[in-house]
Amino acid sequence: MPLLSVMPLFTLLGLLAATLAGLCLYAASPHQRLWATNWPQRPARLASAALFLASWLAFAQDMQRLTATFMFCTMLMLVLVVWPYIGALLHVRRTR
Repeated sequence: MPLLSVMPLFTLLGLLAATLAGLCLYAASPHQRLWATNWPQRPARLASAALFLASWLAFAQDMQRLTATFMFCTMLMLVLVVWPYIGALLHVRRTR
């Protein structure tokens, strides 16, 4: 059974928006390791906030509000932890 037929569309959009929001927030950090320079802080943080809001709204389309909030907070924790590790891993591989 394909994943797209099992998982509702708005849930996938919420997961994607939360992942991109975490990337925007991490890329604006002065200590990020994905690129040579960090993104401009104000636009990246505004984009991150808008994407996090869109993520919660997408989750709320397919779930009850409490479940959507739990899913959003779980994704928030995941993306805020995973992006720095990805950046560190890529930085180590580039400097070898």
